[in-house]
Amino acid sequence: MAGKKYREALAKVDRSKTYDYKEAVALAKETSTTKFDASIEASFVLNVDPRQAEQNIRGAMVLPHGTGKSQRVLVITQGAPEEEAKNAGADYVGGTDMIEKIQGGWFDFDIIVATPDMMGQLGKLGKVLGPKGLMPNPKTGTVTQNVAQAIDEIKKGKVEYRVDKDGNINVLIGKSSFTDEQLQENFKALYDQIAKVRPQTVKGAYMKSVTVSSTMGPGVRVTVE
Repeated sequence: MAGKKYREALAKVDRSKTYDYKEAVALAKETSTTKFDASIEASFVLNVDPRQAEQNIRGAMVLPHGTGKSQRVLVITQGAPEEEAKNAGADYVGGTDMIEKIQGGWFDFDIIVATPDMMGQLGKLGKVLGPKGLMPNPKTGTVTQNVAQAIDEIKKGKVEYRVDKDGNINVLIGKSSFTDEQLQENFKALYDQIAKVRPQTVKGAYMKSVTVSSTMGPGVRVTVE
């Protein structure tokens, strides 16, 4: 049955053309084939070499309408920021006790915010957290003394973007239950941000292709400006 639904969805997309981003986002939403509230994702294929430090693009931003996904935030800190983190709505707060818990195999969270003084201890978990993409990083605002602001941004719909080894960036821009306008504004904000962080050393075209799609739905190619 899913195969038939996918074929029907695919028939609505002209594979030979690229679409204006507003049309593309609306089409990605329309061609969602799942019964649940599917995720809508934007994928960028970039002309970058991530092995070069300057072209290893990574950062974070708050989408205008969030992602529709609630993030469980773990704050690793000690002293005064603990109370600040609890008041700001962190799901879990602690120091060495939480680090030991993770060492014991606990991963009941989506993102870690840490104060700089805890990074020495947290760094020992690099082999565990690194492959899962959970290690806090100053570039994405997850290593900070201002834990309240970091939590607020995450809860509002902050997303991280990071180029993989093949030069691709995939980012969640919302759910199929969002309005077309909400998804379009989220996409445009992300597109503008990716364009803004173009490395100066990139020669020629920067964005090779941009696609939007829903979970298990066909990809819709976006016209690159």
